[in-house]
Amino acid sequence: MNNKKLRILEFLLIGVLMGLGEDLLAIFIATDAKIDFSVIWVVLLVAIPFAFISEVVVDNPRFWEKIFKGFRRDKRVDE
Repeated sequence: MNNKKLRILEFLLIGVLMGLGEDLLAIFIATDAKIDFSVIWVVLLVAIPFAFISEVVVDNPRFWEKIFKGFRRDKRVDE
C-alpha cells in the first residue's frame, strides 16, 4: 500500500471514526440528549474538519518545517 493511500485510510479510521466515537461518548456522558441520527450527523460534520487538520495537515512530515523555518524533525535535542 502506498503512502498516500495509507494516510487516507488513517484519516478515515483514526481521525473520523475515533473522533466520532469520542464525541458521541462525551455527549452521552455529559448530556441527557438522545443519541439518534441527527446527533450522529452533527457530530460527524464536526469531526471531519478536526480529523482532517490532525491527520492530514499536522501529521504531514513537512508540517513543522513549514511552520518553523529551519526546524527538522529528525534533529536530536542535544545537538
